Amino acid sequence: MPTKDSIKNSLTQDHAALAQLIDALPDLDTVLDEAVEVIAQMEGRLIVTGLGKSGHVGTKLAATFSSTGTPAYFLHPAEASHGDLGMVTPGDVILALSWSGETRELSDVLGYAKRRHVPLIALTGEADSTLAQAASVVLKLPKVREACPHNLAPTTSTLLQLALGDALAIAVLERKGFSEESFHTFHPGGSLGAQLKQVDEVMHDAQTLPLVAVDAPVITAITELSAKGFGIVGVVDGAELKGVITDGDIRRYLEQQADATMRGALHDAVTGDIMTTGSVTLAPSMIAGEALATLQSKRISAAFVVTDNKPCGLVTLLRLLNRGAA
Repeated sequence: MPTKDSIKNSLTQDHAALAQLIDALPDLDTVLDEAVEVIAQMEGRLIVTGLGKSGHVGTKLAATFSSTGTPAYFLHPAEASHGDLGMVTPGDVILALSWSGETRELSDVLGYAKRRHVPLIALTGEADSTLAQAASVVLKLPKVREACPHNLAPTTSTLLQLALGDALAIAVLERKGFSEESFHTFHPGGSLGAQLKQVDEVMHDAQTLPLVAVDAPVITAITELSAKGFGIVGVVDGAELKGVITDGDIRRYLEQQADATMRGALHDAVTGDIMTTGSVTLAPSMIAGEALATLQSKRISAAFVVTDNKPCGLVTLLRLLNRGAA
C-alpha cells in the first residue's frame, strides 16, 4: 500500500517540475511562436506521434487539437513503418514526442518527413538527440527527476509533455481565433455541448410567446399569464417590445388597488400602465451558458429573446437547466 508520504513526495516533485517548465518558458518563447505559426499555417493536418507513455500523451494531444479547431490524428510509429505513413501528406505537420529523443521506432517517421519535406516539431527532453536534430522546431523540456522512486517510470516527464502540448494547442487556438461558437461546432453533445448551444436553439419559439398589446386591459395580461404559464408576459406596441408584466407585477398592482372595485382594477387600467420597462432581454446568438448566468445574476426566471427589439423567443431558467446548461 502506498503511504501518504510517498504520494505527497510524488506530487511535490510534479509541482516542482511544472515550476521548472514555467521558469523555462521565457527561453521557449521564440520556438513556441515558431511552432504555433507552423501549425496555424499548415494546409493539412497535425500528425502526432510517439511510443509508449509518450504515445499515450500524444493520443490525448491529438484529441485536444482536433477539438479546438486544428485537424489532428495520432500516428502509431510502429504502424507507420507498415503502411500508415501513406496517411501523411506534404501539407501536414508532424509533432513527435520522445523524452529521450532516441526512440528507434520513430526513425522511419523522421526519414519520411525529411524526404517529403514535411515540417517536424519535436517535443523532447534532449536538445542534442536524433529527434531534435531532425526537427524543424525543437520544444526542449527541462530535465527533471521522475516521481518514480527509481527515476525510471515515466511520470513527471509525461506530465511536462502534456502540459507543454496543451499549452501549444491553446496558443494555436488563440492564434486562429477559435471562439465559443466554434467550440459548439465540435462539441455538440454532453454538458459542454449544452452550454455552448445558442439561445435560439433552446428558446420557446414565436408561436408560443405570451404577448399582449400595450393598450390592452390588465385582465388580458392575467389571462395570458394563466394560459401560457411562463410567469411573464411581453407588452408590445405593434411588433416592438415595450416592457414585461410578471406574476409579481400583477400582485403588486392589485395590492395598490385595494380600495377599487375588482372590475375597475382589471378593466380600467391597461398593460402599459403596470408594465416594467428596461427588462432584461437576450440575443438569439447568445450562448446558453451565458444566458443562464444572466438570469441567475439578475435573479429572474425568464427573459425574452429579441431581434431589433422585436420578441422572437423566450427563455426560462427551467428550460436552460432541462437542456443541460450549467
